[in-house]
Order: sequence, then C-alpha cells, then structure tokens
Amino acid sequence: MAHFETQYQRLESSSTESPPGGGDLLVHVPEGAKSPWHHIENLDLFFSRVYNLHQKNGFTCMLIGEIFELMQFIFVVAFTTFLISCVDYDILFANKAVNHSQHPSEPIKVTLPDAFLPPNVCSARIQANSFLICILVIAGVFWIHRLVKFIYNICCYWEIHSFYINALKIPMSTLPYYTWQEVQARIVQIQKEHQICIHKKELTELDIYHRILRFKNYMVAMVNKSLLPIRFRLPLLGDTVFYTRGLKYNFELIFFWGPGSLFENEWSLKAEYKRAGNRLELAEKLSTRILWIGIANFLLCPLILIWQILYAFFSYTEILKREPGSLGARCWSLYGRCYLRHFNELDHELQSRLSKGYKPASKYMNCFISPLLTIVAKNVAFFAGSILAVLIALTIYDEDVLAVEHVLTTVTLLGVGITVCRSFIPDQHLVFCPEQLLRVILAHIHYMPDHWQGNAHRYETRDEFAQLFQYKAVFILEELLSPIITPLILIVCLRPKSLDIVDFFRNFTVEVVGVGDTCSFAQMDVRQHGHPAWMSAGKTEASIYQQAEDGKTELSLMHFAITNPKWQPPRESTAFIGFLKERVHRDSSVALAQQAVLPENALFSSIQSLQSESEPHSLIANVIAGSSALGFHMGRDGQASRHLSEVASALRSFSPLQSAQQPPGGFQTAGRDGEGAQPRGASAMTASGYHSGEKPLAGQRQCH
Repeated sequence: MAHFETQYQRLESSSTESPPGGGDLLVHVPEGAKSPWHHIENLDLFFSRVYNLHQKNGFTCMLIGEIFELMQFIFVVAFTTFLISCVDYDILFANKAVNHSQHPSEPIKVTLPDAFLPPNVCSARIQANSFLICILVIAGVFWIHRLVKFIYNICCYWEIHSFYINALKIPMSTLPYYTWQEVQARIVQIQKEHQICIHKKELTELDIYHRILRFKNYMVAMVNKSLLPIRFRLPLLGDTVFYTRGLKYNFELIFFWGPGSLFENEWSLKAEYKRAGNRLELAEKLSTRILWIGIANFLLCPLILIWQILYAFFSYTEILKREPGSLGARCWSLYGRCYLRHFNELDHELQSRLSKGYKPASKYMNCFISPLLTIVAKNVAFFAGSILAVLIALTIYDEDVLAVEHVLTTVTLLGVGITVCRSFIPDQHLVFCPEQLLRVILAHIHYMPDHWQGNAHRYETRDEFAQLFQYKAVFILEELLSPIITPLILIVCLRPKSLDIVDFFRNFTVEVVGVGDTCSFAQMDVRQHGHPAWMSAGKTEASIYQQAEDGKTELSLMHFAITNPKWQPPRESTAFIGFLKERVHRDSSVALAQQAVLPENALFSSIQSLQSESEPHSLIANVIAGSSALGFHMGRDGQASRHLSEVASALRSFSPLQSAQQPPGGFQTAGRDGEGAQPRGASAMTASGYHSGEKPLAGQRQCH
C-alpha cells in the first residue's frame, strides 16, 4: 500500500452561495399556493433537461432527433445482416452468369435485384449462422432498452416543455431564438414565485451551473491535476494522450453514477468518502470495482468493437467518397476539450470558443508541412494526374472504356490519391507566421504552456498542440482501438491511483447549501485554489497541491464573470476582480490624459479582429499572455505595465457591450464618455512578423 501515499490536504466546506444566516433555510409555502414546480427533488436532472431542451431547439426537434437515432440503430443492424446473408456476391461481381430468358442467345443484362437472394434462402442462411443470431439477439435487447429509455425521456421532457411554456412563458416556436442567459435569467426570476429550490430564497447563476456541470467540473479538475491516466510515454511514439469516449464513459461510470460509485445520488457524495478514517479500505474497494469493470470491458470488447467498426464505416464512407481530404482535416480532441474547458463552462460556451479558434489552429498546423513530403506529393500528383487525364480523355472519346474491368476503380483511386497529395502541397502565396498564429489561437482557447511562447516554430510545440488538435483520422482510429485499450488502462493504470482518487474526492468536495456536494475548484475561489503566478499572490492560501494548474481558477472566474455579468462573486473572489477593475480604470485615466489610442499590439489586434461582439471571451487571452510577467516579474514595471495596458485596452473595448445597470460586483469596465474603442480589423497574421531570433520554417515565406 506504499504507492497509495498522497499529499492532498483537506479543505473546509464553503458556504459562499448560502444566503446570510440561511445555513438551514427552508421556505414554507402554503399547500394551496404550491405550483407544479415547487420543490423539485432532483434539480440536477431538471436543470440539465431544461438546458438540453434549449440546446436541441425545442421539444419537436428533440423528439424527431431521438426517433431518427432509434431508426439509425435498426438500419445499421438490418443492413449489415442483409449484406452478410442476403447478397449473392458472385453475381454482383459477375463471376456467375444469370439467365433471364429461355433464349440463351439473347444478350443478358444483369440488374441489381439479380444479386439479391430469395427470402427463403436469406432466412435459411441467417438461421444457419449461430454467431449472427447471437449478435441480433443482443442488438434487439439493447434496442428495446433504448426504446424504453426513449419513452421515459419523452415523458420527462414533456414536463420540461410545460415548464418552458407555463413557468418561463417561452413558447417552443421561439425557443431557438432565446440565448441560454435569457432562459437562465427567467429561471432565477421565477424562483421567488415557484420556489423550485426550497433551501434558498434566491437562485444564482452559479447554482444553476453547478447543478448542470457537477460531474463535468470534477472531470475537468481531475484532468487539470493530472489524476486520470490519459497521458503515456510509449516507445517510439514518445509522449502520447489517449482519451476516448469509451474511456470517458467508463470513468464516469466508476466515479459518478454506476453501481457502487462514489456518489449516492446526483448531488451527494457518499458519507464514507467524506471521512479520512477508512480511506485505505475505500481505496481497496474502489480498486476491486475498477478491476471488475475492466474485466467486463474485456468480455464486451468483441461486441463493442464490431459496433464501432460498423458505425464508423457507415458514418464516414460517404464523407470520404465526397471529400477524400476530410480525414486529413483536424478536430479538437476529447482531451483538448477537457483540458481547455473552464470550470463552470457549459457545452455551447466551450464549443463557441473552440470553433472560433479552429481556423487559426488549422493554419498553424499547416505551417509544419514537410518540404520533403511536399516534393513527393507534387510528383505523385503529377504522375497520377497524367494517368487520370488519359483515362478521362479516352472516356470522352468512347464511353465504352468505362466498361473495361477496373477502369472505373482506377479513376476513383487516382482521384482520391490526387486529392490527398494536394492536401500536402501548401499554397505558395501564403505567408505563415506561427508565433502570431499561436497567439491568435490563444485568444480563444485561453490555455497554453509557458514554454510554447517564443517556440511556436518548433516541432516540439507543434506535437504538443497536436494532442489538443488532432487529425480526424487519428480520432476515428482511437475510437476503433478504444474497446481494446480501455480495459488495459482501467486495470493497469487506473487501479494504482485508487487512493489518490478517494483522497481527491474527499479533499476537493464541499457542500453548498441549496446545491449539494460540488467540486471545490468549481467555486472559483482564488483564496483556496488560486495560483500565485496568476495575479493571486498574497490573495491565496492554497498549497501547491490545492492550487489549480495553468491559472484555471482565475481564468474560470473571469470567464464566468464576463458570461454572467449580473452574478455577484463570492467575497474571496471580489478582491481579484476588483484588482483587474482598478488597473483598468487607472489605465483608462492615463490613456485619456495623454489622448492615447489603443496600443498597436499584435495579440490585441488579433483578438479584436476575431472576437464576437456578443461573446467577449477572447479578452482573457491578454491575461494569459502576460501571466508569467505578472507572477514572477511584478517588480519590473516595464513588463507588468505594458501587459496591464493590454488588459485594460481589451477590457475597455467591450464596455459598450456591458449593461449600464450592472451590479457593483459585476465585471464592468470604463471607457471614454461611456463608449469603448471600436474593434479594429487588423489581424496578427498580417500585422506583424517573427520575434527576434525566430527562424522561418523551411519552404515557407517569412512574414515581415
């Protein structure tokens, strides 16, 4: 048990979200005055359904989508069975002649139905295949389970449908045009009338976020503290990340909602996990449970693998045929989505940030095309194009050329090969500036290791960024391998961390009145979890084991305050926001006195050119870019002042977007005559060049 040693420390429960003197508050409502939504027992599930219905654009859209998912499952199973047992491939491939007429001398034209076996033959072949029958039985049981779950969900969502119409006064026809903040504001408003939660007189925005994101906040915190075994160092491959939907599902099954999980319900951690006395026994119990779940994954591996292959085949084959280069495109990895996610950030907010950073991220990765690979691709494309041109010319001259065996296949393969080769040939007129592109990306993703700054042109930085922004083909491959690798990770890698996991949930769980047990990191308390390098020096009591890495506490607090301007921050966080506001006002006064304009800064220009006026999240990047200067060089007035000037300028630029009636605790900035600077169109990709000493990439034009 020596490897179970841990240095996590116990944190005291926080009551920042409790009303003054309301530790055990219960609101009494006369029986006759109760609304249908008075004292909803499971608010986590209720608010999650309210959010999901909003994101799915109403009840009708959600209903149709669920029906098509059921039909899609039936189609995959039925169509696969048909292809296996009901097709005569000898006729389809013209290996066997078909006689349509009693006159053999007549020319025979083979049609597609000729390759289909008669129903009785098809049925006999299915019955003779015992493995196929076993698969069909399992698929049938699984589909019936999904059908029952679908019917149950429809009944539950009909209640949410009524809640929107009768309580929130939002008809389904106009729901897609409401923002989530507007829906959330109405929920907060009707709390006084309906008493959805009887433990608090008033709900806050953070209460609702905590309910919806309770388990996701735990997952973000565990990834942030490197507790989950998702990073590995492998021979030949080096540092790799493996985090798939199947592995994520198993983590959540073990920790949150599966049989024997750490939580007794959606809002409460089991009492034994809150006490340190029996931590070793709980760790052994958790280790045994992980072992059994890993064994179950091994036993179900063949079925899951078959489903993964079939689903990938039916999902991506048409896309690959239509867009052969689509597998060469990139997407944000599942690990990247968890690593880059703020505490208390909803799915649509995260997706919005990452979508804005997608184009600059793609351009940055395209900077690293190998010159040798480019030369090979150009020549392969030339040879393939020459052969394809001849075949096309012959086809135009006489269409019977297509009837020659394998000609159509050759044309298709040559076309795919040319498309793939073109993806490795950069546009010779483009100018790549990796350092500036990385700063543009930072304006949206908000997280970047310190050693990336100034090293954007290096392949080491590119490889690390590729863990967040991977090829779609790699994503598909990892999902296909997931049924095989997931059991190994659970049994070999996760089990030794059992005690660390038990200690994590004990040390970083706090009980909030009206909310239940939540991850203490989600409180965004800079005193308990702040990082001294992120403007929290002197304001945090957190040890190195208690502080969130990469400034996630501070950045999450800023993001939440900007997204929810009417939210009143806890006392411990007000000082941090007040520090930013003070520097903003001070910088504004200096700028007005000197009649200065906004600084010509490449990062700020990129932020202004790419930001959305309705979502000013990218201003956080100004703080990130200078976090090191703030944390470790606070005495150097030149660096700190320049960085704070950028922060102030960015914050001033959003002042017209903020409400004039914001509460004092909100994230509000000042501008000249009540107006802020208008966004400029300059972009970092064209506004400035490499830093001094930066080496241009081989085969690329250097920006000046």
